[in-house]
Amino acid sequence: MGQDRGKYDFYIGLALAISSSIFIGGSFILKKKGLLRLARKGSMRAGQGGHAYLKEWLWWAGLLSMGAGEAANFAAYAFAPATLVTPLGALSVLVSAVLSSYFLTERLNLHGKLGCLLSILGSTTMVIHAPQEEEIDSLKDMAKKLVDPGFVVFATAVIIIALIFIFVLGPRHGQTNILVYITICSVIGALSVSCVKGLGIAIKEAIAGKPVLRNPLAWLLLLSLIACVSTQINYLNKALDIFNTSLVTPIYYVFFTTSVLSCSAILFKEWEHMGVDDIIGTLSGFVTIIVGIFLLHAFKDVSISLATLAVSIRKDERNGPVSNGMAAHNHSNYELLRNEVTEDFEDREPGLPFDSVSRRNGTMTVS
Repeated sequence: MGQDRGKYDFYIGLALAISSSIFIGGSFILKKKGLLRLARKGSMRAGQGGHAYLKEWLWWAGLLSMGAGEAANFAAYAFAPATLVTPLGALSVLVSAVLSSYFLTERLNLHGKLGCLLSILGSTTMVIHAPQEEEIDSLKDMAKKLVDPGFVVFATAVIIIALIFIFVLGPRHGQTNILVYITICSVIGALSVSCVKGLGIAIKEAIAGKPVLRNPLAWLLLLSLIACVSTQINYLNKALDIFNTSLVTPIYYVFFTTSVLSCSAILFKEWEHMGVDDIIGTLSGFVTIIVGIFLLHAFKDVSISLATLAVSIRKDERNGPVSNGMAAHNHSNYELLRNEVTEDFEDREPGLPFDSVSRRNGTMTVS
């Protein structure tokens, strides 16, 4: 029964994670469309501190879509370990890229399609080799995890980094460097996932009839989650408003996933019982996803497909002999010119300094 229950939870978490990626990937497009409409109207942009997007229904549709995705993601963390749920966030990148090509006139070329394939393969590899987290069945166990010295140091470092980026680097470089706002979202996201995991345990206890509402940890986790999500939404809006969606989405995924995996490894000790093959498989899957995302967006402005690739290869084959002939011709010209220059220098007056002799338009001039 325990094994059947574990498989049942696994498939529930998997389905919720996939649906979450679809909703979140679509939310990027809706919110970007809303922000672009506001920019055309001349409203103060979110990147400049404006809040006119609160009156735009497309932005609200994107927010609701993201809310649905986050709710599904929330539930997925309650049924499955973070290292299973988080890598599937790559699917939101794929959804965003595909929808961007249709609704934001952003092309998906051959590199992009290969990147999508690699991201899916990398996600599958990480799911297969996902580590098992330590069993946490109650808020009491969660409280012990939260006061662990390793996690306390990690959480303190995250908060300090976030404050430095918000109050020091953000005002100076936020408008020009895409990593500033995304870093804020990503490091805060690591803490939000921990809060989500704890609240998922609290909901399970509440369903079992335990007095969860009397536990101060449940309220602390809820307030912390609200603060983290609010911060993420604010700075993600700024990043989307200033920079291209096809850049924001993959970079945010890589940074966010790295932060969550680090947090989960420290808080839930997921990597302690992994074999060498699972560690290599997990890291390889993650690197494969990063490569796929890089291909998906690094060459997005290059117009290339299988048809144009075949035409280019045939053109190179036809121009090959001509190119070689031109190279040989140029080499001969170089040898001829070199010989002429050598003869000119040999014929110059012995007392003339070297720098005073120059060759312009085939004639010798003395300065």
